[in-house]
Amino acid sequence: MRVLVLGGCGIQGRAAVYDLAKSPAVSEVLCADARPVEMLLFKNDPPANKVRFEALDASDETQLAGLMGRADAAIDLLPRQFMPVVCQAAIAAGVSVVNTNYAYDIAHLDAAARQAGIAIAPECGLDPGIDLVLCAEMARRFDRLEVMNAYCGGIPEPAACDNPLNYKISWNWEGVLASTMRPARQIKAGHVIEITAADQHARRHIHTVEFPGLGTLEAIPNGDALFFARQMGVDETIRQAGRYSLRWPGWSAFWHPLKMLGFLDQSPISDLPGKVSGYDVMHRLLAPQLHYRDDEKDLVVMLNVFEGQQAQRTIRVTTTLRIERDLDSGLLAMSQAVGFTASIVAQMIATKQIDATGVLSPTRDISYQAFVDALDQRGIRIDHTEQVLA
Repeated sequence: MRVLVLGGCGIQGRAAVYDLAKSPAVSEVLCADARPVEMLLFKNDPPANKVRFEALDASDETQLAGLMGRADAAIDLLPRQFMPVVCQAAIAAGVSVVNTNYAYDIAHLDAAARQAGIAIAPECGLDPGIDLVLCAEMARRFDRLEVMNAYCGGIPEPAACDNPLNYKISWNWEGVLASTMRPARQIKAGHVIEITAADQHARRHIHTVEFPGLGTLEAIPNGDALFFARQMGVDETIRQAGRYSLRWPGWSAFWHPLKMLGFLDQSPISDLPGKVSGYDVMHRLLAPQLHYRDDEKDLVVMLNVFEGQQAQRTIRVTTTLRIERDLDSGLLAMSQAVGFTASIVAQMIATKQIDATGVLSPTRDISYQAFVDALDQRGIRIDHTEQVLA
C-alpha cells in the first residue's frame, strides 16, 4: 500500500512516516511538507528507501487532491486550520484520510464522505485517540458504567524539569496554548458542570492523582466529557465523568493569574506598535525556552478510571499507559503516541480492517483488540488493574 503523510516532517509526522516505512505492508510513504527535510527524519535505523518527499502548499486543494490520488490512504498531521480543506480534498480524490483533531469541525462532511466511499477518521492520536478506544471498550464491558475519568498528558522526565514550568514542548506549542484556554464539561453526582475557559485553571477545579512510578500529578479540566458519554451511549448511567490534562504540580498556579491578567488574550495591546497581543508575547517568549535537548526524554502518561456494575458486582478498572522518548531514533514519546496511532488506523483503513465510510469515531469504528495488539507490537502497552468494590 501507499500512504501519504501531510506534515510528514513535523514533530508528529516524523513518527508516522517512521512507523509506516517500517511496516512490511507499506510499499511507499509520500512525505509531504512545506519544507521537506529528508536528512532530519531519522537519527538511526532509517527505513528511508520507501520514503518519497514532496513539497506541499497545504492551502491548495487541487495539489492536495493530486497527492492523495497517488495514495491508498492519507494521514493529516498539518496544523488544525487546514483540516477542512484537507477533508474536502480527500472527498474530491476519493481517498480516506486520518487526522488527530477533534471531529466537531468536520462532522457535517459525513454524508459527502459516504457518497465518495471514503472514511474520514478524526480523533486518531493520543488524546483524543487511544483514550477514546479504551473508554468505548469499557463502556461495552460494564453492564452499567457509572464513573469514567480520563487523564492524559505529555510531561518531561524528572531529570528534564529544569525550568519554572516543569514543562517542555513535545507537540505544537500553539496547541499547548490553545489547551490552556479550553472550556470543559464534566458530570459530577449526575449533574453537568460547565467550566469556562477563564476558570479552567482555577484552584477549585484542580485536583491531583497518583501515577505509578512518578508520584503526584496535577489534573486540569480539558474537554467535553458529556459529549463522549453520549456518543458511547452511557450518559444516562454516568454519575461522574471528566477529561483532564496531566502536568507536574504548579502548572495551574502559573497559568491562572496570567489568564486573568490578559496574557492569553488575542486582542492587540493598545499603545504598542503593530498588532501585538498578550498571546503573541507568551507564544514568542516561552516557546524558544522550552525545547528538549537530544539527551532528554519526554513522557506520555495516561490514566483512566472506570467504575460500575458488572455481573452484579461493583467494579473499578484502572488503565495506565506510559511511553518514553526513544533516544536511539530521537522520536519523542508524544510523537510515538500520536504518529504511531495515526499510522495504525491508516493501515487498518487501507487494508479494509476498518471498512466503514463517512466521518468515523474511535469510540465506534476501531476494533479494540486489533488496535491494542498493534500498539503492543510497537512497544506501547496498556496495563489494567481491577478491584471489586462491592
